Amino acid sequence: MPASRIQTTTVGSYPVPDWLVALPSEQALIDATRTVIHTQEMAGIDLVCDGELYRFDVNHPETNGMIEYFVRPMSGVRREIGLAEWLAFKQSKPHHFRSRPPAVVVGPVGPGALDLPTACARAKALATKPLKFTLTGPHMLAKMLLDSHYKHVSELALAIADVLAEQVKHIDAAVIQVDEANLPGAPDEWKWAAEAMNRVLRAIPTTPAVHLCFGNYGGQTIQKGSWGNLLDYLNALHVDHIVMENAHRPVEELEVFKGLRPEIGFGLGVVDIKQTVVESADEIARAIERADKVLGPGRIKYIHPDCGFWMLKRGIADGKIRALARGRDLYEGRH
Repeated sequence: MPASRIQTTTVGSYPVPDWLVALPSEQALIDATRTVIHTQEMAGIDLVCDGELYRFDVNHPETNGMIEYFVRPMSGVRREIGLAEWLAFKQSKPHHFRSRPPAVVVGPVGPGALDLPTACARAKALATKPLKFTLTGPHMLAKMLLDSHYKHVSELALAIADVLAEQVKHIDAAVIQVDEANLPGAPDEWKWAAEAMNRVLRAIPTTPAVHLCFGNYGGQTIQKGSWGNLLDYLNALHVDHIVMENAHRPVEELEVFKGLRPEIGFGLGVVDIKQTVVESADEIARAIERADKVLGPGRIKYIHPDCGFWMLKRGIADGKIRALARGRDLYEGRH
C-alpha cells in the first residue's frame, strides 16, 4: 500500500505509568519508554515520540517538567528560591498561573549539565519507526524564569536559544520539534521570539518543526488570543512544518492559515487533549475534510493531537492515539 499523503504524529508527552512513578529506575524508564513508543507504532502512528517520561517532575506536575528539565541543569541558573524572589515572581503578571519560579538566572546562561542528545539516543534505540524529538523553546523558558542578570527577557531568550542550538546540532532524530506555549498570549513579542527560535531551528541537522498551543497547564488553557495575531511570527520561521492547536479552537480560525507561507507544511490538531471523550475515526476524518476545503487539498502534511497527553489517563490517551490513524485512513479511503 502506498504511503499516506497525510502523516500522523503525536506532540510529545504521554501519561507517566503508575509503576514508573512508584519505583523509578533507569531500567524502568527504558521499559516505560519502550511501551510508549510501541503503543504509537501499533496504533499506526507514522512519526513517534518518546513520551517525555524522563522529564516528569513530581514536585511540579502541572507542566510535566516542560520547564524544569531544561533550565535547572543550565549554568548561570540557581534552583534555590528566596522569599523576596518568590514574592517578586508571584506578583509578576506573566507568572500568574505558577506559584514559584523554576529557577533564578544569576549569571550568563550556559549548557551546564543539560544533555538532550543522550535522551534522544535512548528513545531512538527503542523505535522501529521515525522518531520525533521535542524540546521547549527559548521564548517560553525565558518567560518562566526569574531573571536577575539580563537587562531584558529578549536577551535571556537569545542566550537560551544559543544553548539549545548547540544541543540540537548533536540530536539524531527524523524531526526535531521546538515547543512554544507562552507566545500565543504575548503576540507583541513575536519579533524577538522569532529571532530566538530561528537560532535553534537553523542548527537542526534534520527536519525542524515548531509546535504552538494556548497552554496546557494541568489540562487548562492559559493564554488568550487568536492565531491571527501570530501569522507574521509563523511566516518568519525557518521551519519545515508547524504543529498547531486546532481541535480546541474555533473552526473559523482555520481561515488564518490561508496566509501561511506555502513552503511551510501545516500540522492540523484534530484531537482535543483538554477533554476526555475519545474522538471517533469519523470525527477526525471530517476535521481533515473541513480543513482541506478551507486551506486547499494537499496543504495538510500532518495530523496530531493539540498538545501532549501527559495529564490524561493512559486508556484515554491510547484511544485518542488509535483514533488518529483510523481517522486519517478513513479520510484517505485506506480501510
